[in-house]
Order: sequence, then C-alpha cells, then structure tokens
Amino acid sequence: MTGTGWPQSEGEDAFLLHPPELTYPGGWPGSIGIAVSGGSDSMALLHLFARIQSHRGGTLRAVTVDHRLRPEAADEARFVARFCAALGVAHDTLVWKHGAIAGNLQDQARRARYSLIADWARAAGIGDVVLGHTANDQAETFLMGLAREAGLDGLSGMRRSWTDRGIRWARPYLATPRNDLRAYLVRHGITWVEDPSNADDRYQRVKARRALEALAPLGITAEGLAGVATNLAMARADLVQMAVEATQRIARTSAGEVVFDLGQWKRTGLDTQRRLLIAALRWVSSTDYAPRAEQIARLETAIRQGRDATLAGCKVKVSTAELRVAREPKAVAGFECPTDAVWDRRWRLTGLHDPTLRICALGALGLSACKDWHATGFSRAALIASPAIWRGEDLIAAPLAGKANGWMAEIVTPFPQAVLSH
Repeated sequence: MTGTGWPQSEGEDAFLLHPPELTYPGGWPGSIGIAVSGGSDSMALLHLFARIQSHRGGTLRAVTVDHRLRPEAADEARFVARFCAALGVAHDTLVWKHGAIAGNLQDQARRARYSLIADWARAAGIGDVVLGHTANDQAETFLMGLAREAGLDGLSGMRRSWTDRGIRWARPYLATPRNDLRAYLVRHGITWVEDPSNADDRYQRVKARRALEALAPLGITAEGLAGVATNLAMARADLVQMAVEATQRIARTSAGEVVFDLGQWKRTGLDTQRRLLIAALRWVSSTDYAPRAEQIARLETAIRQGRDATLAGCKVKVSTAELRVAREPKAVAGFECPTDAVWDRRWRLTGLHDPTLRICALGALGLSACKDWHATGFSRAALIASPAIWRGEDLIAAPLAGKANGWMAEIVTPFPQAVLSH
C-alpha cells in the first residue's frame, strides 16, 4: 500500500494538515485516539493525523468497531489494521456483542460505538478521540432536522467538540467537504472501503444524501449547509448560556428533584423556559433524548393552567409558588444494581460495599421505615423514588431519608451542567 511517507512540502495538503475545527486550549494532547471504520472520511483522518502527530509529537492509536451487522465488517477491520501497521500506528478492533436488536438500529449502533470507544480510550490512558465526520455529514444532519420540523437545537448540527464519559471528542474536518478528503486519498494512492448501507434508501441519512445531490443545481452545497448549521449553533450557544444563568436565579435541586420558583419562571423568556423544562426532564429521568415537541407543548399548556402532569418518567407538580419535576416512582420501581454501580444512570452511593447488598428505590414501604424522613426537608415524592440499600427484603440504608447508616448518595452530574450539555 502506498502513501505512507511524508512529502517534503505540504502543498495541496496544507489546509488539511491544519484543521481549523480542532483546537486544544491546554496544548496538544500527548496521546490521541482515532476512530477508523475504513471508509474514505476516517481513512483520510487517520493518514492526516499520522502526519500531524509525527510533527507535533505524542502517540496516535486507532480503533475500529465491528458492529457484527454485516459479514464484511471483520474484513474491513483487518483492512484498517493492515494500513495502520504500514503507518506504524497501533490499532485495536472492538466487537459489539449483541443479540436481537429492536428499534432504531443505527441509533443503537451509534450508542454502542461511542460506549465501546470511550471504554477503550480510558483503558489505554487516552483522553482525546477524533472522529472523521465531514461537512457532508453536517449537511445531511441539517436536512434530517428539517424533515423533523426541528427547532434551533435540531438544526444546529453535530457538535465540533464535547466531553462525555471522561473523554474529549472532536470532529476536526466537520467544515471540510468529503470530496476534499477523497481527493487527498487519491493524491496519496490510498484506497478505502464502501459500506453498502450508504446506498440503502431505508435509512434517513441516505435519503438526505440523495436530497443534497438534488439540491446542487440550486447552489446548495454540503459546505454551504454546514455553514448554516455553524451560524445556528452560535445562536444556540448564546441561548443555552442564558438558560444556564437562569438556573442560578430560578432553580434549585432537592433529593434529585428540580424545583423552579414559579413567579420567576413566569417572568423568564419562553425559549429559556422550554430549555430548562427539557433539561429538567432529561436530568431527572436520565434519558439521552428530549420528549417529542408535541409532548412538550402539552406539558407547557398544563403548567400554564396550573395542572400536574407526567412525562418521560417524571412527575411535574405545579403549586402556587413552585414548579417541581420529580422522578416518577413507578419508573424506577424495578431498577436494581450493585452498590458500586450508578443507579438510575445518575445516583452514585458510597459506603461499605458488599456483594449481598443492592441499590433499589426506597419506595413507600421503605419510607415508612424511615421515622425521621420529615426532618430532611425533602418531599415524600422525591424520597420514594430515591436510592436505598437493601439486603433482600431488609432495608439497610436510605441516605436521603434520614437513615444513612454510613451511606451517602450523590448525583453524578449537577443540574446546571446538564442544562449546558443538553
């Protein structure tokens, strides 16, 4: 395979070797992970970063995820491994071990991919991972948002960088058209693999890709739509910051609930209200996605009319002074995990761990065994849905309900941080 040496001059490659989308304020990382599928975008990313890293110093390690969804996937992983060996880049293949997959296949595969890569990166001591998304991916995401009648958040496209699961993720070529990366590969004699699913019209992204081709005669390009998404993302960032600042004035948390001052809430702008409401629902229910727009609209109507409601595993209670978003007890009734795991995806408990102990919801029965729960100042609804330590049918500890017995419970992600990340 050719293309493994470095030319004396950057020439046509100069712009790609200095990706404008990638900045590290704290300095260039000593080690970077790179996700490589074998497609053109990630192969160009791999080759470019091997060059960049050779000049900047540090180590580069590549990873390929075999989703076990196509028989060709294993061969594609081996193709990437061979290319990495020619470049002198360490490479690992991760396998998504799954059974029957129900629901949105692409979404579940994406979630699994990010989870596997994050675990791999942490185990390898890598804090930064780069991804090969391009302006075409950004444009397709924008068009899919239009199809969903999305608002500003849905039309702002993919993030350029973010932190999740302890890893900093970046998309250095998100403003670069795919053709530029393919031209780079051709210049260097580098081949790539074509995923047959990229031609499968059953997928929304493939439909968006075809729509983008149809829009070309109007002068609507991937680079242009990516620019629109960038402009919208800047506006969104300002609105998100306004919502974060509003949390300091009108919101507090209490035993996992979010409590808004209703008077202040009513004096807050409608966009900020909606952002805070969605963030509260997602934070309390620890879900990745917001409820549908029509569901949020019905909930907003109920709040304006002073009516209680339930949505996304949460109870929303409206009083004369407060708006409370709490976990719905029945939503956590069956949740159970070891004491050293994160319960309900947001509660971490510390104490004397024992394999015979489990974390389950306190429930009404457990709360009745906590004689001092009134003194905590927490609402009954919050405490019933709070984590407790059990050994079989015996309640050992209820950290939030006045029965600590040496245990503490804390939320993994503070609410203001959740507002920012949502």
